[in-house]
Amino acid sequence: MAEESPILAVEGVSLRFGGVRALTDVSFTVRPGEIFSIIGPNGAGKTSMVNCVSGRYRPTEGVVRFGGQDITRLGPNRRAGLGIGRTFQNLALFGHMSVLDNIMVGRHHLLKAGFLRGMLYWIGGAQTEELAHRREVEEIIDFLEIQPVRKAIAGTLPYGLRKRVELARAIALKPRLILLDEPMAGMNLEEKEDMARFITDLNEEWGMTVLMIEHDMGVVMDISHRVMVLDFGRKIAEGSPEAVMAHPEVKRAYLGKDLAEPEPAAA
Repeated sequence: MAEESPILAVEGVSLRFGGVRALTDVSFTVRPGEIFSIIGPNGAGKTSMVNCVSGRYRPTEGVVRFGGQDITRLGPNRRAGLGIGRTFQNLALFGHMSVLDNIMVGRHHLLKAGFLRGMLYWIGGAQTEELAHRREVEEIIDFLEIQPVRKAIAGTLPYGLRKRVELARAIALKPRLILLDEPMAGMNLEEKEDMARFITDLNEEWGMTVLMIEHDMGVVMDISHRVMVLDFGRKIAEGSPEAVMAHPEVKRAYLGKDLAEPEPAAA
């Protein structure tokens, strides 16, 4: 049986900002239904790579394909409409809005009711459509266990809960591919365990393909199917978590020394 076509294919992507090369000739694929993690030291180009996938940055060279379609020149909104959702390393919630309203914002690409139907809200189809969307949002709220804060103002919540709300908003888009930029940054151990469980359930029960940046190597090893390592904007390894973490180039990048050199003999 032929291998299933990748949902995401990044082909020879390079990214420059003036004279600074953020990415150099990076290629990889993400298969449908997997959790694919990108790791690397600070400044390795991880977020730049995700921004090239989401449409926030346009590569200087190379091609990004989603579902076989070339999306390299499409903006973030067009990509979201195709089924690419994302969270951000730095929270991007509407702090003055309720949790429920923040999540509803994630549904805007799916709304079909236009301006005239909106004016005729009570006699047209817009009311029925909004109710259907609210039911799906409530399902997401239940899934992420944030029922007690559903009416709270997002900006007043503890950091860990705000990270869940941002994930909920990304899920609300019903993406085929969800991009998670350090979803566990700044969390305590219990919050990390909860987030890892939610990501695994999204993948296994909801069928979402996940592309994740994460610094917590324990989480990466536990939940990823495959891992790619970037260092100074270049890919230095890709494969199973176990194979990648045993790779000498990865050890060198993280430990900052040439592991091929023998340790000096004791005096």
